[in-house]
This record gives sequence, C-alpha cells and structure tokens, in this order.
Amino acid sequence: MPALQRLSEKTRARREELLDGLRRLFLAEGFARFSVSDMAERLRCSKSTLYLVAPSKEQIVVAAVRSYFKRAAERIEARVAEAPPEKRLVVYLEAVAAELEPVSEQFYADLAAFAPANEVYQENTLVAARRVQELVAEGVAAGVLRPVNAAFVGAAVARVMTGIQDGTIKEATGLDDAEAYRHLADLVMASLTREATESPLA
Repeated sequence: MPALQRLSEKTRARREELLDGLRRLFLAEGFARFSVSDMAERLRCSKSTLYLVAPSKEQIVVAAVRSYFKRAAERIEARVAEAPPEKRLVVYLEAVAAELEPVSEQFYADLAAFAPANEVYQENTLVAARRVQELVAEGVAAGVLRPVNAAFVGAAVARVMTGIQDGTIKEATGLDDAEAYRHLADLVMASLTREATESPLA
C-alpha cells in the first residue's frame, strides 16, 4: 500500500476521532462560546490538527452537527431493522427520542441561533418525517397498522416534528425534544394500532 494512501487513511481516522470529541463536547455544552482555540484545548490537540475537520469554526460546527445526525440516523435504522413489523414505527420514534436524550439545552439554543447548523437539524427533521410516512405505509400494507392514509399521517407527523425542531412544542408544553418524541410515539401508535377504536370515517 503506498505511503500516501496510508497517510490518507490515517488522516481520515484522525478526523473521525476529532468529530467524535466535538460531538460529545457540543452535545454537552453547546458550541457558540467555543473558539477554535478553545475546541483544540478541550480536545487536547493543536489548532492545525483541528482544521482537519474543516477550515473555519463555522464549518467545524456544521461538520460536527452533521456528523451527529448522521451517526444518530445510522443507530436509529439499526434498531428499526431488528424490530418486528408491528413495532417498527414506534421503535423508530422511540429511537429518535433516545438519540436526543443526551442533548443539552445549550446545544439546542446554539442550534436555533446558528442558521447553518439549524438547517442541518431541519433537513434531518424532514428526512425523519418522510421515514415515518414510509413506516406507516409499510405497516398498513403488512396489516399490522390500521388502514389509514399514510401520506396524511406522514404530513401530520411532519408538522409535529417541525414544531419540536423549531421550539414551538416546547414553548406550548414545556417538553424537551426527547420527551416530545416519546409523546408523539405514544399518540401515533395509539391511533394506528389494530386495537385502537375504529374511526367513524374509516
């Protein structure tokens, strides 16, 4: 294997290690107050090493936030893949809640205040809403969920997810994002399971 290729792999591994550290730091303490020097000090590396992640603080933050949601999505889908058909939707929503559990209030506040990072959250919220629609459609087709309009349910859930993401739900209820997703899971499953009371419109 050529030395350059080995170095490239080593560099990629170091970058992933830095992203791991940044994710833990940001989720616990937010990111707005940290300069690149502060981040490097907390990760016990040089600024030049930290720039392996991205060439500026703003881009470092976006890379770490994007990495967090990417890793979270991978873990969520792994849990869904192991679930039986009748449980996949609720497992998905509960897994989303579990991934949001360790996120600090400061991280949410910093996300809301920094548009590029908040756009990443919005993108992932939309992806999650589409995934819910897919899981509803799969559950209906498999006969494990009541026959409903999956597009409507997906659109309704997307509205709630957006409300969770933009803080509207917290303002109205006091629930943090993880708690809100758990309540959403309860609400959706109570209305879609075969045991639920049939709607007069069904």
